[in-house]
Amino acid sequence: MTRLIALLLSAALLTGCATLKSPEPAAAPRPAPDVPADAPAVYSLDIEVEGDTRNGDLRKLLGQHLDIARYRASEAALSRVELARLAAAAPTQVQALLETEGYFNASADVERDGGDSSRLRLIVKPGPRTRVASVAMEFREGLSDDSNADARALREALRRAWPLSEGTAFTQGQWGSGKSDLLVRARTGGFPQARWAETNARVDAENNTVELRLVMASGNRAKLGALRIEGLQRQSRESVARLAAFDHGDPYTEQKLAEFQERLAKTQLFDAVRVQLQPETVEADGTSPVLVTLTESSMQQATVAVGYHANNGQSISVEHLHRRPFGQSVRARSKMQLSRDLRGVELELSSHPQPDLKRNLASLQFEQDSTGDTIAQNLGVRLGRIYESPQDDKLTYIELLRARETTGSQVNTNLAVSLNQQYIRRRLDSSLLPTDGYQALLLVGGGQVRGGGTDDSGPFGRMQFKLGYYKPLGGWFGSARAEFAQVIAREQVGVPEKLRFLAGGDESVRGYAYRSLGPTENGLTVGGRVLATGSVEMARPITPSMPSLLGAVFVDAGNAASRWNDFKPVVGYGAGVRWRSPVGPLRIDIARAHETGKWRLHFSVGVTL
Repeated sequence: MTRLIALLLSAALLTGCATLKSPEPAAAPRPAPDVPADAPAVYSLDIEVEGDTRNGDLRKLLGQHLDIARYRASEAALSRVELARLAAAAPTQVQALLETEGYFNASADVERDGGDSSRLRLIVKPGPRTRVASVAMEFREGLSDDSNADARALREALRRAWPLSEGTAFTQGQWGSGKSDLLVRARTGGFPQARWAETNARVDAENNTVELRLVMASGNRAKLGALRIEGLQRQSRESVARLAAFDHGDPYTEQKLAEFQERLAKTQLFDAVRVQLQPETVEADGTSPVLVTLTESSMQQATVAVGYHANNGQSISVEHLHRRPFGQSVRARSKMQLSRDLRGVELELSSHPQPDLKRNLASLQFEQDSTGDTIAQNLGVRLGRIYESPQDDKLTYIELLRARETTGSQVNTNLAVSLNQQYIRRRLDSSLLPTDGYQALLLVGGGQVRGGGTDDSGPFGRMQFKLGYYKPLGGWFGSARAEFAQVIAREQVGVPEKLRFLAGGDESVRGYAYRSLGPTENGLTVGGRVLATGSVEMARPITPSMPSLLGAVFVDAGNAASRWNDFKPVVGYGAGVRWRSPVGPLRIDIARAHETGKWRLHFSVGVTL
């Protein structure tokens, strides 16, 4: 009996245990119906945009920003569930992306390509593009002053600069960049506190139009106040203040401060210069202070250079600069140069800028030039005044030149006194690495020559014009230069060699030696009284990955002569490499002289006139 009871109890317990079921694992989420359960982790995606006539721009946009496209491009391993999620999210992402390009009625679907479950197709219907129906632009505060001509002109300039005019296609990119650009223009134009009080783009998706409303609160027109100069230790405050070129209370523009900063930098007295308005501070007279932050250069500086120049051969030069000798507001520069064909010594004194923004100059020069067939020894003294600005320079000087010239066995000694005026005009996108714009130099002068040897005395005139032009042409960069010069004097007047002209060399006619082109006397080349040269060049980056390294082809032509009736231009052509370095363009050229058939290597650095 006892055994029977035990068996019954055991059976009951086993029955109870059998009814306790272990929890089953949670079922995995089913993939979206667009992607079959057996879709592989590696897949392909084709994006098809109906009516995409914009050179595939919409397809490129989707390919760059859609999650499903970016994962495919990275070849990342995806699970079936993750792939299904990305496919399901793609249509919504397409709509959001196309809205930024002005398509507010876009639709998209993800399909399998036939029976191939690993190939997906994204079918996109962008619909009509939204266009601007109206633009309402208002101005408040200082810019709304109709009695102020400057405010009226700036308002009109801002309206003309707005990129989304009526009838144009609307994009979020232009909407955002246009607002930023107008703020910058208003702030640099005299209203540094300008801000957007309201901007609204009201989209009518049914009619595919958008109404734009913008309200700019400009604040009051800023006025230039007192200078707050920081960083001066050895230089005088007056030398800095003279370069401001604006009066207390003048209307503020960013250009005025930029030109002030440029003038300070060109004095070579400072290693770092920063000029900025402090619009958050307004004095009782309505002006805002101008903060000038300076880092002074060392009082003295010495430079030693060793190198080789295609024109003058190997060379060594030593230059010393003192920025305030004997505590005076002047700058002293001395230089000695020794090269294969040119030797010289120079001493120059220049004042710090005067109240009229000009500097006084005095220089003494001696050089011996044997680059041509004439060996010329020149001793020169100059006194003048120079005005320098970011775009225009003006130099007026008197020059006394004593020249001793040896041509074969003939020696002539001449003395020339002249008054000269030089202008330089720059309209370049960059003075260091120009690609667009022009610069020009004009020099006119006249004086008297006291002849020696076989030369007569008499008056003379001198004119020189140089032009450099730059223009981007698609993926190419075009440049051209021209030079015309003439000395006007009787044939018997002994105008010194240094005041006459020779062609050939890096900045003249490549393919010919430096100063090797000119009229000949007794088989030797001498300086001519007329000169004309020109050059055309095309350059293009060698590889897209290195845009600063360019290949170039060029053609040069020109010559110097005793008079225009004897002028016969010669031609040189070739190819080279350009490197847009931090100190200016480095040029290495191989050129062929068409008249002689000889090749010559040329190289130079920087942009010169």
